[in-house]
Amino acid sequence: MNEFDRKKHWEHIYQTKSLNEVSWFESKPETSLDFFTQFQVLTTAKIIDIGGGDSLLVDHLLDWGYQDLTVLDISEAAIQRAQQRLGVRAAQVKWIVADAATFQPTARYDFWHDRAAFHFLTQDQEIENYLQTAQRSINPAGIMVIGTFSEQGPSECSGIAIKRYSETAMTNQLKRYFEKVKCIKVDHKTPFSTIQNFVFCSFRKV
Repeated sequence: MNEFDRKKHWEHIYQTKSLNEVSWFESKPETSLDFFTQFQVLTTAKIIDIGGGDSLLVDHLLDWGYQDLTVLDISEAAIQRAQQRLGVRAAQVKWIVADAATFQPTARYDFWHDRAAFHFLTQDQEIENYLQTAQRSINPAGIMVIGTFSEQGPSECSGIAIKRYSETAMTNQLKRYFEKVKCIKVDHKTPFSTIQNFVFCSFRKV
């Protein structure tokens, strides 16, 4: 699927489905928040949520006092929905509409979070672009957390084929640029009462 079609696909999803009608919905993103606690991420840290859409992660991070938040998504509709939900608090967040595969940051980040965007990159060049961008854009002491479907997870999401990862596959994919800190497996219960198995890995720059 080329870049134009991918964007069109996601705009349609966010224009036609409500917040709790998508499989990735979490009322409280416990796994992601746990990484912020584990790494004792300062409230002044520069944080970016890749593929954040209208996820509630940003709401919880604002509640926790985080001051420098950026949310990136390919879908402008998703960003607009999140902004509407947050109301006046939306002004406390930087919003970027871009494809994670071609995103060119103008800032450097202390914490790079990606739950279920990376696994949509199935072409070698897209993956390489993403990893090079992350390597350039994460500060030397920064942390990257990526969550994807595990090898026991679904083979597609929202009608799009994805790339599943084991802990070993994830580590090997990133080892040129990042050193693994920890990987965990998590069962995500969707709003439809199905289970999706994820692998979440945290990394530091090499």
